[in-house]
Amino acid sequence: MNLKKLMLAAAIAGSMSAGSVMADEDTIKVGVLHSLSGTMAISETTLKDTMLMLIDEQNKKGGLLGKKLEAVVVDPASNWPLFAEKARELIEKKDVDAVFGCWTSVSRKSVLPVFEELDSLLFYPVQYEGEESSKNVFYTGAAPNQQAIPAVDYLMDQGVKRWVLAGTDYVYPRTTNKILEAYLKDKGVPASDIMINYTPFGHSDWQSIVSDIKKFGSKGKKTAVVSTINGDANVPFYKELGNQGISADEIPVVAFSVGEEELSGIDTKPLVGHLAAWNYFMSVESDVNEEFIEAWHAFIKDEDRVTNDPMEAHYIGFNMWVEAVKKAGTTDPSVVGDALIGVAVPNLTGGYSAMMPNHHITKPVLIGEIQDDGQFETVWKTSGLVAGDAWSDFLPGSKDLISDWRAPLSCGNYNVKTSKCSGQNY
Repeated sequence: MNLKKLMLAAAIAGSMSAGSVMADEDTIKVGVLHSLSGTMAISETTLKDTMLMLIDEQNKKGGLLGKKLEAVVVDPASNWPLFAEKARELIEKKDVDAVFGCWTSVSRKSVLPVFEELDSLLFYPVQYEGEESSKNVFYTGAAPNQQAIPAVDYLMDQGVKRWVLAGTDYVYPRTTNKILEAYLKDKGVPASDIMINYTPFGHSDWQSIVSDIKKFGSKGKKTAVVSTINGDANVPFYKELGNQGISADEIPVVAFSVGEEELSGIDTKPLVGHLAAWNYFMSVESDVNEEFIEAWHAFIKDEDRVTNDPMEAHYIGFNMWVEAVKKAGTTDPSVVGDALIGVAVPNLTGGYSAMMPNHHITKPVLIGEIQDDGQFETVWKTSGLVAGDAWSDFLPGSKDLISDWRAPLSCGNYNVKTSKCSGQNY
């Protein structure tokens, strides 16, 4: 027991029985930090349910280190500063040993200083812009080289010449599009063939923007939309595409934040043929995926509930944490953090994903085509696993940086030219 726990136990000894203290210490607490209200609830509530299922499944196996796991759920309510407050509450007051949470990069960046200050662990399950590597964060979603870059390569192979980069106005879309713009120009695409547009969270009036996209795509060159639109704004965006008759044959959309969960709330028939880039689809055929879907339906008690990529990321991250705790023989975050590097667990596509020294994982990349039942048909995939790259090769300030949290380097942004570690930069 650490000093903080000893002081806390002493302070409350007069008002709490020894039996209840023991009962509290007989569980390993796992924090769940996902928005259950607000604009991101459409995406994040399912991830909370996923964590409850994974914890329940682990408890059925006997728990961990002889103890049951206990989920501690909070609602940061799509409020970015509140994420930091709730993270601190989970670590300092609820005494969790690890936290699984966040969706948007702005929420992750809000909590990052808290996790580093308190030396706790965050497992982040969503694709993101890269340009970050923290000792206290494990990135189980895709980095740009595991989603955005392969998607653009696929569209180029399909003959796309003009590009609409459409995103929600925050750090993930802006940084991802900065990388993609540099990548496209490096491939010889002129600036006049790149249109960039940002909208606020929860944006609902897409008529004029979709009209602009349609006009941009009418210049005689094959045009595609690369979408980093996040949250519930996706529903009216896709509806407006259908309203204006934009088909996948005319202007295909490849989305990085739209999966089965987001499509379950809309009529997908006008969207058939549009695309998404992920590392997992519910339609993937593998024994482990079939078992996961069956377990999900049994837990949620609804055969119609879908699965999606961030759910798989939590599946991978949670199982990596479990294996690292077993390997370390403790839930102490600093020890478990070191033990996580090199851990490999099954993913849902039928292979294994490993935690790399940069705290990113290996994943396959899939391009899926929207079907009329709201599922995706895989139309392209990498031949093997792709290791997540924390720093982009296409940004001047990043291409010389590497991340390696193993001793003796133990640095998230080591410059190979200057041989210096720059330290954390939020």
